Amino acid sequence: MDMDFTPDELDFQAEVRSFLKSHLTERLIEGAKRTPGVFVEPDIGLEWQRILHEKGWLAIYWPEADGGTGWTPVQRYIFEKECALAGAPALAVLGLKLVGPVICRFGTPEQKARFLPRILSAEDYWCQGYSEPGSGSDLASLKTRAALEGDTYRINGSKIWTTHAHYANWMFCLVRTDPDVSAQRGITFLLVPMDQPGVTVTPIVTMAGDHEVNQVFLDDAKSHVGNRIGEEGQGWTIAKFLLENERGGSCFAPKLIADIDQLALTAARVPSGTNGALVHDTEISRKLASLRLRARAFEISELRILAEIAKGRPPGPQTSLVKLVSANLRQELDTLAMEIHGLAGLQLPAERPLYGNEAPEPVGSVEAQMAAGRYLNSRAWTIFGGSDEVQKNIIAKTVLGL
Repeated sequence: MDMDFTPDELDFQAEVRSFLKSHLTERLIEGAKRTPGVFVEPDIGLEWQRILHEKGWLAIYWPEADGGTGWTPVQRYIFEKECALAGAPALAVLGLKLVGPVICRFGTPEQKARFLPRILSAEDYWCQGYSEPGSGSDLASLKTRAALEGDTYRINGSKIWTTHAHYANWMFCLVRTDPDVSAQRGITFLLVPMDQPGVTVTPIVTMAGDHEVNQVFLDDAKSHVGNRIGEEGQGWTIAKFLLENERGGSCFAPKLIADIDQLALTAARVPSGTNGALVHDTEISRKLASLRLRARAFEISELRILAEIAKGRPPGPQTSLVKLVSANLRQELDTLAMEIHGLAGLQLPAERPLYGNEAPEPVGSVEAQMAAGRYLNSRAWTIFGGSDEVQKNIIAKTVLGL
């Protein structure tokens, strides 16, 4: 695999850098920097989304025919890496990266015309209705029922760990439409409007003090048959496509590498207590070097997957490796940050958001103020999107043939 950029790709990289320099504001950088959760607050994320939409650089995961950028996988990698280096906020991936590509792939022309433009314009904000109480890693055992009555589905059940459901006006949801067939065959992919009497959102506050996730109760909630993606019973196939897109097709390594480099700079400012900086401490420097080397190796693996996508091949089960490695590197990075910040890293402010005029003053540094929240929130990385155990089983079965 050729690791050198072509002249056209280098020109594109220069264009991205120039755009970020002129359009990525200090407010957006500060908002991203001061976010301890997995997702940035909508006011930051959606402001950045509108800027990218105006440029035509938002739907990088969509086909050009459906409003996407038409970029090659290498261009997507360049864009994501430059955004990570510049400190850009994360985008609202639930619409852009998850349900958007599903609608592009499986939706009818009418569904594409109805939903895709509103994802790009941020008129619609999406949440994901997959996990249920008792049906997380074993997703196929989900029990939320949807019965078709005329041209409307009546939905009853509950979804849990539903990120940003308190902001969303739509939920893409897995429901059971046929209880008399095998678990996977009875599942359907349905789009459900959130603003209706049958939908109740109950907050779940994480141990870091963030309200990112919720439990959603569906009590005779309704959704028109025109909101069904694909056919009844096709939901499991669509769900697997969505999860492969969630775990692959984009790069996690650039953000990890940027954060490791930033942590090394922090370690260079923190005294070790022995007339030097922590970055020169043998154990700290060893851990930083190990993280950096593994993140670089991980980046090569992601680029190999992108090279396969460029040949027209789907991401495939290798995306489980991406999920497994990225989650564990993220947790190790946040654990090392706590070690480097020491006592200053124990501060855990309850205020939200942690940017703007009302933000509390940090003890030591902003990085120290974020450390505990990020450490606690990153415990979920090895659970959401498919737990480590699930990923290892997928790798064993579909990659190694065990």
